[in-house]
Amino acid sequence: MQLTEDQLKALKRKRGELNYSVLELSKATGVSRWTLDKILKGHTNVQEATAKKVNDWIIKQYMND
Repeated sequence: MQLTEDQLKALKRKRGELNYSVLELSKATGVSRWTLDKILKGHTNVQEATAKKVNDWIIKQYMND
């Protein structure tokens, strides 16, 4: 499954707003820090379960705003 550019942008934006390290983001999303590191570097082809975890976290963050 492919994460979209909008999903990647939202992930990076929320990470910056919260001032999260990759390790903190990993704990918050449930995605391994190595996978998140790859995603943040632009490797957006991920497993469906990973994409769901990232997407769910993004939605949760925007719902809390």
